[in-house]
Amino acid sequence: MLLLVNFALLTIDPGVAQNMPRVRQTISDLTAPAMHGRGYVQQGEHKAAAYIRQRFEMLGLQPFTPNYQQPFSLTVNTFPGRMALRAGSKMLRPGKDFIAEPNSGGGKAKGAVLYLDTLIFTAETAGTRFLRQELRHRIVVLRQRDAERIRTLPDSFAQHLDEAAARITLVSKLTASLSEQQAHQPRLHVLASSWPAATQYASTVVQAILRPNYPTQNVIGYLPGSVSPDSFIVITAHYDHLGHMGRRTYFPGANDNASGTAMLLELAAYYAQRQERPTMSIVFMAFGAEEAGLIGSHYFVDHPVFPLDRIRFLINLDLLGTGSDGITVVNGRQLAAPYHLLQQLNDSQHFVNSITARGRAANSDHFYFSERGVPAFFIYTRGGIAAYHDVDDRADTLPLTAFSGVFKLLVEFVDNLLRD
Repeated sequence: MLLLVNFALLTIDPGVAQNMPRVRQTISDLTAPAMHGRGYVQQGEHKAAAYIRQRFEMLGLQPFTPNYQQPFSLTVNTFPGRMALRAGSKMLRPGKDFIAEPNSGGGKAKGAVLYLDTLIFTAETAGTRFLRQELRHRIVVLRQRDAERIRTLPDSFAQHLDEAAARITLVSKLTASLSEQQAHQPRLHVLASSWPAATQYASTVVQAILRPNYPTQNVIGYLPGSVSPDSFIVITAHYDHLGHMGRRTYFPGANDNASGTAMLLELAAYYAQRQERPTMSIVFMAFGAEEAGLIGSHYFVDHPVFPLDRIRFLINLDLLGTGSDGITVVNGRQLAAPYHLLQQLNDSQHFVNSITARGRAANSDHFYFSERGVPAFFIYTRGGIAAYHDVDDRADTLPLTAFSGVFKLLVEFVDNLLRD
């Protein structure tokens, strides 16, 4: 397996906060076409995990398990092959004009377009007329708000929509995701601005493969503590992303979450090459399958490789590629003392523009640890580019505005935790 590690960038001066050329290289490596979007097509997430393992080895991190791996499995719907959509005479582009819904089925569909009559939500006669329509050879087109409103109607309406040859939802932004299920029909999201007005005929081809029991892994290494090796400070970030949308289109995932993975690796390099060993053990966990529903972190919490009650603090890193508006700290409202410490450190040295506290949220890999009583922060940056779960989340446009400041703030915060 070809790895993309640039060995010249791996050295670090312990007196320097971090190596920004190496940060850029790490993000470029993780978002490269050879990583296939770090998803479940062409072994993308396995290649990313191997890359992280090699970095751990080169830094001299210790493994808890063979080869730093904690294996687990998941079921995931994938789109590895052909992905095409024609609206009238216009060919639309996967990733740019349309994407598959996470649970889209595969197959070919062509036929006359039927635009959903929105009177079905208010007029009984329109609803009755819709339920009597033959949909098996029709491609139903509806707007996103109406797709959501369908849930307010009796189940027979959604079941009738399932009889269509294909379903197209017109949206204002393409935002991809993953699913563990697969519908029997192609289901696509199309940018409303890309759909030709009054299109009467459409055709689509989608290859969708549901992968049950797909094997993947968490990657975990640590630096043993010099005084309290059985007490742990834990740094986490997920390395996976969304993979492919057809043969040639993939989601790079620069901000989400090559940026957080790069921060995890920078912190690992800093503490691994600092002359004095940390007093407590510092664990670096790169989680798999976060995008599929926090599966890797949930698996770890259910199958810990060291006791959860020995974790003194956990810092989860996700979406660290921007920062013009500062950072947000999930669980900042729940954990007043450590949040106050973070604020004090920033007030004294002005690492980032601002720090905002949020409450409890099930939006990243900290969540299941918090639910088990582990004190944990989830830190992400705000402001800057808005690319998210789309093909525009690229390394070359990622500003990394606050990356250096966040790194310095985290080092100060962790050092304070180590002194307690």
